[in-house]
Amino acid sequence: MIHKPKIELIERHPGLAPSATVLMTIAAGLAVANVYAIQPLLEVVGRSLALGPAHFGLLVTVTQAGYALGLLLLVPLGDRLDRRRLIVWQMALSALALAAVAMAGTVMALLVSLFAMGLLAVTVQTLVAYAGALAAPERRGAVVGTVTSGVIIGILAARFVSGGIGDVGGWRAVYWVLAAASCVIALLLSRTLPPDSGAREKLTYAAVLRWLPRTFMQDAILRRSALFAFVIFATFSIFWTSMALPLTGSPHHLSHGQVGLFGVLGLAGALGARRAGVLADAGRAAWVTGGAFVLLCLSWLAIAMLEVGLPWLGAGILMLDLAVQAIHVTSQGVIVNRHPDATSRAIAGYMMFYSLGSAMGGALSTWAYAIAGWNGVCLAGGGVSLGGLLLWALMLARRRSL
Repeated sequence: MIHKPKIELIERHPGLAPSATVLMTIAAGLAVANVYAIQPLLEVVGRSLALGPAHFGLLVTVTQAGYALGLLLLVPLGDRLDRRRLIVWQMALSALALAAVAMAGTVMALLVSLFAMGLLAVTVQTLVAYAGALAAPERRGAVVGTVTSGVIIGILAARFVSGGIGDVGGWRAVYWVLAAASCVIALLLSRTLPPDSGAREKLTYAAVLRWLPRTFMQDAILRRSALFAFVIFATFSIFWTSMALPLTGSPHHLSHGQVGLFGVLGLAGALGARRAGVLADAGRAAWVTGGAFVLLCLSWLAIAMLEVGLPWLGAGILMLDLAVQAIHVTSQGVIVNRHPDATSRAIAGYMMFYSLGSAMGGALSTWAYAIAGWNGVCLAGGGVSLGGLLLWALMLARRRSL
């Protein structure tokens, strides 16, 4: 009886007031929006700095490369330092990087600024890890799903809002708005987030970094989840990097704001994310992942029908975003449950493969479009998705044979 109220409090996100939970979700969405805001603007940004169409994907690749380095060097600090302070400082520094992007006058200055912005955007993973660490074990999947829903909405809103602002005020205005928003959120986080009072191992920074490769060698489930992350976000980036190119050209001639509206269709991914986490908590992670890979493959059949009509593209987006986020949320829930005392490091390792997949997908996407148009993009995306489904089936068969 004495402990019952305490257990109930833990099940409602321990240490997090409702206002803090909402703010963490918004902050996660804003952090990831910084990374994805460039995608509807690739053509206008590239042309304004005399960058050839075949190299537009370089803007995505550099941002993701910075993100990957941040995952390796910054996110593991959450298992050594006060995560509240780490989150606030990264958000504040992100505002400076965004301002640098807005002021970039050359391709090199833009690439350096985008790299720095990607490096600091990893605060989203510290937020996810912090929320997961505060949750009771049986609720971690649901809690991670809640915060991740903010991430998904941020990805979708980035495409819509950046396209709309870009149409009205130009692409630089997008980054000034993001810089201002990051300043405001950093201030609110400093006043709202609960103190990080979790127990920590007294590890050196070098020991924290060594933990990751050692654990990858020992934990087959972490390796499997990381490979899934590489596949789904390569697929995700293949689609979203090049989507604006056929839509802004003949015969559609859509504005960047109208292109961004297609991101709203992916809201189903945000709605399905929490449900995927609940199913993972119930022990159904493997089948959620397999079903989502099937849906991902089917999505490319619809996406390939763009020339038939825009509704086909809309249906494909709906399926693709739902599939990707279902796998993403399920995988993160499994990882946090397996490594509750090293959530930041485990999430960092997983998300490094996410970033590498996104970088590869962005480069592959514009290259495929330059060579074979939209059909080339669909072949690339469908092929990677099918590879992911085969990988899941192979791993499931191997697990059953043990």
